[in-house]
Amino acid sequence: MSQLHRAGPRVGVQLHPQHTDIGELRAAWRAADALGVDSIWTWDHFLPHTGDPAGRHFECWSLLSAMAVDTEHAALGSLVSCTAFRNPHVLADMARTVDQLSGGRLVLGLGAGWFEAEHTAYGLPFPGPAARMDAFAESVRTIKERLGRLNPGPAGELPLLIGGGGRKRTLELVAREADQWNWYGWASADPVAEFRELSGVLDGWCERVGRDPGEVARTVMINPDQLRLVEGFAAAGAVEVVVSLPAPYDLTVVEKLMKLRGAPGA
Repeated sequence: MSQLHRAGPRVGVQLHPQHTDIGELRAAWRAADALGVDSIWTWDHFLPHTGDPAGRHFECWSLLSAMAVDTEHAALGSLVSCTAFRNPHVLADMARTVDQLSGGRLVLGLGAGWFEAEHTAYGLPFPGPAARMDAFAESVRTIKERLGRLNPGPAGELPLLIGGGGRKRTLELVAREADQWNWYGWASADPVAEFRELSGVLDGWCERVGRDPGEVARTVMINPDQLRLVEGFAAAGAVEVVVSLPAPYDLTVVEKLMKLRGAPGA
């Protein structure tokens, strides 16, 4: 990441690629990079999943390619990219290429997918939860294997992030395969307590598979109205907090979060 952990967790922003236009998106990620955020993210969907279902929407990896050459400092990534959407070998190649374009700043965020409507609209199968997790685990292993064979390889470390809170399958896979884990607690009654509990479950899985729990960085995504929770998340072990930001991308909430972190110039 571009900034060191100072008084608080690292700061990221996720820019929703819906109900906006390309110019507004590019201006937002350039402005966020200039502010000194540690990371800039987008999501991987094909349809809006809030607001007008027929509204404007843009594809994740095309945006990440542009973001890679438009920015200079922040890490960038998909929070998260659905492995069901693309052949895992091809996805690994795409990620390697974007990492090269960014000079080694990509974080490869992956997830199993949950939004049935976009699978149906794009002619993609949407099996039950167990089958989706089986396919997800196999895709993660395939992506890692393909990354090791590409020439050239990634320009940087290309850390693998897995998002989700499934106590059995998802967190076990995080323990086995991921460098980072992200959780988004917008629907939780007590987000900090649930994050702490899930992080403990992840610790247990790490111990069971023979991995040091300290090798998996814990990150969390929040809504703009949840800044009051940042201190609690940090105390519970979050090393990075990402604000999920809809258009028109008011970055003042990001500036407030950077002040909590103690970033230079905040």
